[in-house]
Amino acid sequence: QVPVVESGGRTVQAGDSLKLSCAASGPPGSRLAMGWFRREREFVAAINWSGSETYYADSVTGRFTISRHNTENTIYLQMNNLKPEDTAVYYCAVRQFRPASGITTATGYDYWGQGTQITVSS
Repeated sequence: QVPVVESGGRTVQAGDSLKLSCAASGPPGSRLAMGWFRREREFVAAINWSGSETYYADSVTGRFTISRHNTENTIYLQMNNLKPEDTAVYYCAVRQFRPASGITTATGYDYWGQGTQITVSS
């Protein structure tokens, strides 16, 4: 089991920026890929275990940036120019090391956080 904890969700206005954080307590050297989803299964962004590859949904490309702090299995989601349609519960997900196939689908992940609510008012 890998505990996953998200933080940073709150209510903002359209056009604002917000940064989410997610920490996964995996064992040393676990090479965990991590991602963000919303509304439980809608893919948002993902990053491989080394941080060398990132993936984004079309709806957030150019506005959201995923990054990671490798020594701590921590990822971030910088969200700029937020829109009301970004309102959702955002979930952080973790997948154990394996080929990248499935990294943009919810079924490709092994552990999930409880979610953090983001509300964007117009």
